Amino acid sequence: MAFLVEEKGLRPRTILHYRFHLHQFATYLERNSIRLQAVSPTVISGFIAEYGPRVAWTTLCNACGTLRVFLRYLYREGVLSRDLSPLVEFPQSYRHAGIPRSISWDQVEQVLASVDRRSPCGRRDYAMLLLLSTYGLRACEVASLTLDDIDWRNERFRVRDRKAGNTTTYPLSAVAGSAIVDYLKNGRPATTHREIFMRMSAPLAPIGHAAVVCRAAHFIRKAGISVPRAGSHVLRHSCVQRLLNAHFSLKHIGDYVGHRSISSTQIYGKLAIDQLRDVAQGDGEDVL
Repeated sequence: MAFLVEEKGLRPRTILHYRFHLHQFATYLERNSIRLQAVSPTVISGFIAEYGPRVAWTTLCNACGTLRVFLRYLYREGVLSRDLSPLVEFPQSYRHAGIPRSISWDQVEQVLASVDRRSPCGRRDYAMLLLLSTYGLRACEVASLTLDDIDWRNERFRVRDRKAGNTTTYPLSAVAGSAIVDYLKNGRPATTHREIFMRMSAPLAPIGHAAVVCRAAHFIRKAGISVPRAGSHVLRHSCVQRLLNAHFSLKHIGDYVGHRSISSTQIYGKLAIDQLRDVAQGDGEDVL
């Protein structure tokens, strides 16, 4: 743990992911009666071959990265006689091969309309979905919002400690602000916690980012919308698509949703249907 925190400087949420993947590896070793000192290239390939079909491509990539770090650490500490980390093969991938999971804005409105805002839980979920779809926030960013992050007087709020390590300040829209106020007055349990969004069942605690993902997935399915891996990122991608349709540049969009590099935003160019259609139907010389 000290190695990950002090030397690699990882955030607590990233360390949780490391622990999850290493737990899977430890379970594999225990099931096959393999001691840590006896880990070999055959053992590593066997674990990846068994684990890969059970998880998504991105999860397997993260597991391979975690395993590489772990094997380098074992070699440095003398547990292993050789550095096996270069033998961990990542699953083959192609840059920008995927397509962002977005839905149309009409479908986003269907998702919002599917929320029963008469209940305290519904008021909370509606406010969270508005933040996801309006600002393209990540689930962890919604979960970590606090009362101190909202500047009611100047009608703005801030998102701290983003994935890129920065802080972003947004104007607070009238719709999102009203939804948050409605939840705070008529839905949020009495608590000393500063986080805005709370669990609605015992134990009373701030909502976790996994719960935000699950609530978004629930309402996407409730609205009858079919999309691969329904969740909060669908609404984030839909926010980007709306900005693309409004002809914002990729640089501005990247800054808006908190990307560290423009390369992270480039894949959303696949969502610019109107612009891509102009390229396909226009004069090739104009494109060149």
